[in-house]
Amino acid sequence: MHPAPFCRALRFLCLAQLTAAFCAVLPATELPATTRPNIALIVADDHGLDALGSYGNPVIKTPHLDALAADGTRFTHAFCTTASCSPSRSVILSGQQNHRNGMYGLQHDEHHFQSFDRVKGLPVLLADAGYRTARIGKFHVGPESSYAFQTVLSGGAANDPATIGRSPVEMAERTREVIESQDTRPFFLYFASDDPHRANAVLPSGKPTFDTYPQPNSFGNRPAGYPAIDPVRYRPSDVRVPAYLPDTPACRAELAEYYQAVSRLDQGVGRLIALLKAVGHYENTLILYLSDNGAAFPGAKTTLYDPGMRLPLIVRAPGRQHPGAVQSAMVSWADLTPTLLDVAGVTADPTQFDGRSFRAALDGATVSGWDTVFASHTLHEVTMYYPMRVVRTRQHKLIVNLASALPYPFALDLIKSPTWISATKSGGQLYGRRSIDKFIQRPRLELYDLDRDPDEVTNLADLPAHAALQADLVTQLQEFQTTTKDPWLHLWSRR
Repeated sequence: MHPAPFCRALRFLCLAQLTAAFCAVLPATELPATTRPNIALIVADDHGLDALGSYGNPVIKTPHLDALAADGTRFTHAFCTTASCSPSRSVILSGQQNHRNGMYGLQHDEHHFQSFDRVKGLPVLLADAGYRTARIGKFHVGPESSYAFQTVLSGGAANDPATIGRSPVEMAERTREVIESQDTRPFFLYFASDDPHRANAVLPSGKPTFDTYPQPNSFGNRPAGYPAIDPVRYRPSDVRVPAYLPDTPACRAELAEYYQAVSRLDQGVGRLIALLKAVGHYENTLILYLSDNGAAFPGAKTTLYDPGMRLPLIVRAPGRQHPGAVQSAMVSWADLTPTLLDVAGVTADPTQFDGRSFRAALDGATVSGWDTVFASHTLHEVTMYYPMRVVRTRQHKLIVNLASALPYPFALDLIKSPTWISATKSGGQLYGRRSIDKFIQRPRLELYDLDRDPDEVTNLADLPAHAALQADLVTQLQEFQTTTKDPWLHLWSRR
């Protein structure tokens, strides 16, 4: 075997052994319940990195999330592994890549994807270890047996305006029965909002639709408002248009609505934290805030360009010594389940996970060996077959479009967005800084130097000067696919 592949294979083995060692440090059977932390996992729906004050946006109002970052650790290089709701949530709650756990696309309606019955997800593992488990808001994974929670505080259908997921303060209030319980066992609370996902409008026929052009999508904002929410409204002229989007009136109008939904969610997070403090649980609760994938705009959600996969991660750990820490370790959502089990002192078989614990990084400590992440996307809606596999280092990203002969397929909420419609109707050639034609018809390999080209528009693939780099990244990606049992590995031979 060539030395480089051998070393990388050895590295994967070592990582698995390290995870086993971490998980064995604090076995749950040896820890009294009162010493184990509570866990509050807050998962937003389609919240990108560019719409948070603590991540550098001076316009948007997110005081509660910013306060959480100031009292905890803000991760700057955190990534989902697939920029699609159900697959991403399955990774969050299983520690397995979606191509391994079976959740290849969306769970609801005709899409009907589910994880394999053999998957034993985070809430099940924590319940087995003596945790009380409860969820509220969006669920969107299956089967129930793999991701079962003992207490379901609300149903949470996919993008359903009738559910509580758009009313985050109400969501927080409904968690009282878990937070204020006299049960001395620690709790795991999964708090998953529908904000700031795009909203379905309702036609006179009663049928939901994303088609609001030329009016912007509401992102769940409504004239009647929501209980205990003080609406924060934004002028389109004030929003910041990220580089991957076109700076057009239509886009600005949608960003203003999107910002309002983010600020509404922020108020719900604030209420949840206030409840934890009032009951005396704040200091002994591991609080995490993250998003399933990037914002619901073309160029982010359902793509593995950075706007789709590089996301907010704010963590406030019990006993933290360095409030306001900034952590640059590259972590992914495949690492979340191993990390939470590690913090909870739960022994688990590390070979069941595709990630590893980053517990050592929670308080901002400098950690080594966290400089590469992998991503895997196959479908969103059932008709949206477009398998992509990604390896991303600090400087470079390789995207492999395994079915590049196909045009890139659009999710319904994206292709119906006024942002996209107005860009294509205008007759322009660019969408943000990317050619519309190249956005739709992509090459098999995309290689980017993120230091020189952070917007990922100059493809270096197949250039002689980058041949050695490309070969190395391809080898790393294939080893990742082998290790994670990727059924799409064989497509490398079909060119």
